[in-house]
Amino acid sequence: MSIKLARRSLCDRMHWLHYLGRTAAFCSTFALTNQLSAQIDPNSPSPILPVNSLKNLSIEELMNIEVTSVARQPEKLQDAPSAIQVISNEDIQRSGATSIPEALRLADNLDVAQQNSHDWNISARGFNTDLANKLLVMIDGRTVYTPLFSGVFWDAQDYLLEDIDRIEVISGPGGTLWGANAVNGVINITTKSAKDTQGYYVEGGGGIQPQDFMGARYGGVIAPNIYYRVYGKYTDWNHEDLSNGKAANDAWDQGQGGFRIDADPSPDNKFTVSGDLYSETENVQTGGSAKNSGGNLLGRWSHTFSSDNDMSLQVYYDRTHLSDPKPAAFAEPAGILMDNLDTYDVDFQDRFHWGGLNNIVWGLGYRFTDDTVQPAPTVTFLPTHLDQNLYSAFVQDEIKLRDNLFFTLGTKLEHNDYTGWEVEPSARLQWNVTSKQMVWAAVSRAVRTPSRIDHDLREPSGLAVPFPSSILDGSSDFVSETLIAYELGYRAQLTPKVVTSLSLFYNEYENIRSSTTTTPPTFPSFGFPVVFQNNLEGDTYGLEFTANYQVLDWWRLHAGYDLLKEDLRVKPGQVDFNKTLNETADPEQQWSLRSSMDLPHNLTLDAALRWVDTLHNNNGPTPGTVPSYYEMDARLAWHFSPGFELSIVGQNLLHSKHAEYGFPGLTTQEQITRSVLVKATWQY
Repeated sequence: MSIKLARRSLCDRMHWLHYLGRTAAFCSTFALTNQLSAQIDPNSPSPILPVNSLKNLSIEELMNIEVTSVARQPEKLQDAPSAIQVISNEDIQRSGATSIPEALRLADNLDVAQQNSHDWNISARGFNTDLANKLLVMIDGRTVYTPLFSGVFWDAQDYLLEDIDRIEVISGPGGTLWGANAVNGVINITTKSAKDTQGYYVEGGGGIQPQDFMGARYGGVIAPNIYYRVYGKYTDWNHEDLSNGKAANDAWDQGQGGFRIDADPSPDNKFTVSGDLYSETENVQTGGSAKNSGGNLLGRWSHTFSSDNDMSLQVYYDRTHLSDPKPAAFAEPAGILMDNLDTYDVDFQDRFHWGGLNNIVWGLGYRFTDDTVQPAPTVTFLPTHLDQNLYSAFVQDEIKLRDNLFFTLGTKLEHNDYTGWEVEPSARLQWNVTSKQMVWAAVSRAVRTPSRIDHDLREPSGLAVPFPSSILDGSSDFVSETLIAYELGYRAQLTPKVVTSLSLFYNEYENIRSSTTTTPPTFPSFGFPVVFQNNLEGDTYGLEFTANYQVLDWWRLHAGYDLLKEDLRVKPGQVDFNKTLNETADPEQQWSLRSSMDLPHNLTLDAALRWVDTLHNNNGPTPGTVPSYYEMDARLAWHFSPGFELSIVGQNLLHSKHAEYGFPGLTTQEQITRSVLVKATWQY
């Protein structure tokens, strides 16, 4: 029995979707009038034109990119003592990615597997299953994982990719600063300031996958030092294929729109207000259509007291609405599972220097969630309505031991309604061997707190006594999963043309989720119901390697390699229905090689080759595999003028189709097909 959750979603497709398409078309037409000068304040910055030349960002400048996810404050990538990789906006554009999950393939320290047309499995350092739950994902500081299963509905995470500034990907625990669920990694997606997206941007195209897409954005000035942008996009995705060659009937479409306002009323104060609305409809292989819709509104105030003292206050509201058709099971008929989730979040942070040697950052947080489930006959959560409170506080002190030696110590305290107080401390040592070489080591504790599926799930059987009343249940005794992580890393600019990083890790896990039979496997119970408990433990270890080589001024190479060894086992004296197979579905090795070229006549050529090792997964206690595979993507772009670009993108070029996830079977393991698409962009 494979343990799955309603992964797709949301009912009542929003009527603004048609209006969104008309708005995008209006922006495109209006741009052709070439009256931009009449719309933008004379004091606003010049429109940002595309930058695609590798000459504009040297290897040294790459190492000086500022990141914020490691220490919750800006620092150079070279000085960040963590296994972090940065995906820049240029990386995203040159890859030809059409979605955030596709863009995340550019991070070598992630395992990215496409399950079907609209579902992705993404994790770091293992545990990449249908219910992957050890990766914290944020968009502009807004947490996007769901308390239903502590994971991410990747199909619902979208944005106009042109307006993403960077994606910071940390592999390894980040619980000291970011809290529960930042167990194996943190993904922090940061969008551009409205000040940097002035003018018009229009894109459109299509091909095999996606079939067609369009997007538009306009940025302007409300008043001096107050900038805004509005955007809209729509994408229509084709279906993938089943192993038997038939269509999987999982085509889907998605629309999203939003705005952002950035104000700088004084040099010491910055304000940001942003919001998004989205809606999507997904065909489901088992029949019917899942619907997914929602929106968010975020506000942030940042104040600078001095160069080493600043604070920020952020609040946001997020609503999601899920609607997923569930097939009949045992004696229960088919039905629709619906979920409405409202999230209110407040986060405060302060940073200051103390005594000349201590750089301290601390903060407080509060989150309230209101979750209401309308059960399907085969799946429900009890109670169906649940309010939860999450209180948190953290402090971290970076202590300067010598000019080139730093010791960082910190912890986070969180209180949740399931397990009470949780503590997530860490200690980190950073040695700057030279100005271009750094060695770091860390010991950290992180937790994955219970989700509703662990605690409140119930899958009724519909059978009468003496048969079991349910098949799978959560447990009120479920406790937090814990991790103790040991890391060692090295990052260096070896020559003016070569930069590299290497991270080694060893992780010890306790109280990992298990599926435990509660009765003997005999008539009439047959071992059911199966109950979630914490009967697994284990350890993992491995390494992550990346390198960038500027071969010539116009040619750059990037290489990455990951090794992951896993040993998950049942605790002595305990049992697991899935024989430890349900929590891991990870390749032991994977590597990638990317090439980026600036060619004559305003052409750019990018290609990416990747190899993924055999993936072992399960269907209950039965093991299965996804064969290892090679695959290649490529993109050729022509910059007709500074504001116009035409590109052709090929994905999965080495095979007509291949599987990346799923248990082997004619109807259970979908094949991801080769795709070619054409894209045109214009901005002014």
